[in-house]
Amino acid sequence: MTEPLVTILVPNYKTLELTKLCLRLLRKHSDLSQIKVIVIDNDSQDASLDYLRSLTWIELIEREAIPGEGAVLAHSRALDLALDRVTTPYVLSIHTDTLVKHRQWLRFLLSQIEHDPQIAGVGSWKLESKACWRHWLKRIERKIQLAYYRLIGKEQHGIEGVGQNYFYLRSHCALYRMTSLKTHHLHFSDGDKVAGKYMHHQLIQQGYKMVFLSSEELTSYVEHINHATTVLNPNLSTRQKSVIKGLDRIEKSLARMNAEAILRDASLDG
Repeated sequence: MTEPLVTILVPNYKTLELTKLCLRLLRKHSDLSQIKVIVIDNDSQDASLDYLRSLTWIELIEREAIPGEGAVLAHSRALDLALDRVTTPYVLSIHTDTLVKHRQWLRFLLSQIEHDPQIAGVGSWKLESKACWRHWLKRIERKIQLAYYRLIGKEQHGIEGVGQNYFYLRSHCALYRMTSLKTHHLHFSDGDKVAGKYMHHQLIQQGYKMVFLSSEELTSYVEHINHATTVLNPNLSTRQKSVIKGLDRIEKSLARMNAEAILRDASLDG
């Protein structure tokens, strides 16, 4: 029997339909002999946990919430709980709002990391389906902001990719080489930060390469419904305006993915 190459880590929190969609599409578009899937439930106590308990093709970890723990740290710690169980050469983190849509999705990611042993991780900073002109406008805006702040001598600001706001592989779709993580005893929640941020910095410091894939390239294989968990759970501090815009974004993404048909097909549960 062939040993799997990649362990896929999927934290879950109160998103029944998205969780179903995520896992069914993962199963539909993957060679199951190549993957092991670990889902970490973050104390949902709802129908999504009941659904996960019914699946025989995944490994389920039921994690209890820690009093006073925020959503960001809960997510990082959930990934770490599963990371300790990984024995495959590679580990991949995704969200329940990361939806696979191409049969070659995993082969594509593996091809990006396997051609150079110094590559410790591949993934993206942003993973959004936006028109090219929107991406270019965002880049131009960022350059103008940087130039302005340099001109006035302002060093403390929140521009993406600068100083402590450095780019890192985000956990919505990030593939890592396990030997690199184990050698340096790295974890997703190191430094009490957003999942993968400190880990990315440490891998760079150790001389590894971290490969950023463009949204345009990666969205050919997977679709990410940005912030879907917080939109569907407003108690996680999402503003009302963001919730309304987010619900519209979710509806459009689900339509593109033909979600209704997938959600009707219970045979994809195995």
